Amino acid sequence: MKQLKPITNKLLWIFAMGQFGWSLLSGVVSNWMVYYYTGAPSEQNPNTGLFASGITQSPILFKLTLFGLVLAAGRIFDAVTDPLIAGWSDRSNYKGGRRIPFMRAMAVPFSLCTIGLFVLPQTQNITLNDTILFILLMVFYLFMTMFCTPYNALIAELGDTQQHRINVSTFISFTFILGQSISFLLPNLAGALEGAAGQQGSIRLSVAIMATVACLAMLIPAFYINERDYIDSKPSDTKPFQSLAKTFSNGQFRRFVYSDVIYFFALTLFQTGLAFYETQLMEIEDTWTFVLTATMTAISVLLYPIINVLAKKIGKKNLIITGFFAYCCVFAITTICGKGLHWGFIIAVTAAIPMAILGILPQACVADVAELTRLETGEDRSGMFFAARTFAFKMGQAIAMVTFTSVTVSQTKGSYRTTAAIAFVTCFIGACIFFTFNEKMILGKIRELKGSDEI
Repeated sequence: MKQLKPITNKLLWIFAMGQFGWSLLSGVVSNWMVYYYTGAPSEQNPNTGLFASGITQSPILFKLTLFGLVLAAGRIFDAVTDPLIAGWSDRSNYKGGRRIPFMRAMAVPFSLCTIGLFVLPQTQNITLNDTILFILLMVFYLFMTMFCTPYNALIAELGDTQQHRINVSTFISFTFILGQSISFLLPNLAGALEGAAGQQGSIRLSVAIMATVACLAMLIPAFYINERDYIDSKPSDTKPFQSLAKTFSNGQFRRFVYSDVIYFFALTLFQTGLAFYETQLMEIEDTWTFVLTATMTAISVLLYPIINVLAKKIGKKNLIITGFFAYCCVFAITTICGKGLHWGFIIAVTAAIPMAILGILPQACVADVAELTRLETGEDRSGMFFAARTFAFKMGQAIAMVTFTSVTVSQTKGSYRTTAAIAFVTCFIGACIFFTFNEKMILGKIRELKGSDEI
């Protein structure tokens, strides 16, 4: 039997670079597509809705907009392909491993498709633009799934112990919010390039620059890590949807997913509306978005060592519930916020706590459940566990996209406050559901089956 190399924190940090790359691409699309493709420009923020004239804006069914439906369809398509890609990855036996070959193949097309979303749907024909946007979003989410699903499966496989699972979750949480934060620099970068590239060209050039950086970050772990050196993986024999059904038959996993899907519905509402909360409710320039996000990120990162230690001492469950209620406070503040930059900083500081907690620990919970299932059944279906989680929360994200674009079709301050209020209510429900997750039982069984205190 081949002697595997030890997993080190250096290796886990290199692995986390991939999270930075895909989160930067995801942030560009999720944080700025709605902003540039809907809404109306103002003297203070002339780039709002800059590409809106190129696609259909009027509601097509009740208050449902075509753009909102396209975004939702993309997320639903993304969710449906998750178990298919996970099954493909779990069952594969490539020379380079079950996960790394997907990452190597997808980094470049994933990045190119991100650029295309801001460039190609700009012909003189609105129907053609709508069609191009729809197709590009489907392809974008397919490529993202083909990179992220195998990538996420490595979280459980590189997290061979409880210590490593928490550490890798901490590292990828840091690189995730770093990528998301840098995506908020888009207006600032575009402003610096506007003199040379023009108003629309500067945004497209900025997206291209960020996509290039993201691509390089994704390629680093894909070519540095030799999967076979660290993981003794065996292909799963279970077919994708049979594996998905097995995964959801796990009662503890279902309890986790119920709360997770509601949480992501609330968070997606908030993230989609963030630029609007700042420009419409607080009446500040969109270039402040990065400063506020950087503040939130910096405070959150400072909390990481504390969260890491507390998770090992008092358990992940208690901290996650605390994170849920902390986000409830954030959404409540957003609902009542008024004009002024100080509101932005209040929200940024308050959001740093749940951002640190919920950025790190949920992945570790999924890895725990996947590890227990592997020990009990002898079958490693890590890819499907993470795919099942993303399948569920992407459905929540899809509903959030439709909800946000429908509720805010009037583009009034009251409509934006309503989205924050909906986020508050749903996040509170998610917190209550997570009380039923039995982390102590899961870790106890892992310890028992391994026959040691090391889990």
